[in-house]
Amino acid sequence: MKISVISIPEIAAGKRNIKDPRLDEVDKLVKAKKKTYIQVEIIGEAAAFEADALIVAGDSGADLILKDLEFVETRLGRCANDQEKALLTKLKGALEKEEFVSKCDLNPDEKKALAGSSLLTIRPVIAAQKEVLENQDALLARAVKEGGFISFFTAGEKETRAWLIRKGTSAWEAAGAIHSDIQKGFIRAEIISFADFIQCGGETQAKQAGKQRLETKEYIMQDCDLANFRFNK
Repeated sequence: MKISVISIPEIAAGKRNIKDPRLDEVDKLVKAKKKTYIQVEIIGEAAAFEADALIVAGDSGADLILKDLEFVETRLGRCANDQEKALLTKLKGALEKEEFVSKCDLNPDEKKALAGSSLLTIRPVIAAQKEVLENQDALLARAVKEGGFISFFTAGEKETRAWLIRKGTSAWEAAGAIHSDIQKGFIRAEIISFADFIQCGGETQAKQAGKQRLETKEYIMQDCDLANFRFNK
């Protein structure tokens, strides 16, 4: 996942691990030798069109709205297609009300028409006040969530780890996030919800309480699921 950080020098560009207190809770019970958080890539404004979410300083989101409004007005001036014109007019109205494109009520066809466009606020925009910058992990975690991503956890003696996946990812796809061989040989996913894992005091106790589920490859992963994948080697 890529997060574009605009006008916030306190957050440096580059690869960044995001600490997750939920993974910390799991690790306290598992006591693994290693703990690995999710990793995202922080990019600057110049690469904002590649980002899944934007973090901007204070009121600078207004600058993004102005840029998008300029883009929409330029496209409207050249537009000959009635369907496209209606969509652009809809966006223009929202932007003039200082609303981000991501907050517009767009149907699937409209979203498809805008895919790959030079609109900045089609992505989730998180405005960060200076006082929030003391807790960068929480700010970045919010960008991850609003950008449409979640985590699932694996926990064992060697490592407790968070894996970053898009919301709506199936168990089969999640297995591939770990290794292609696990995906190819997928049999079942052993799933324990985060709440059950913590409440029961760990994997063994959760299994004894009947909280572990065997799911097929079509199962849609939930945020913080504890997963173990059965597969043919």
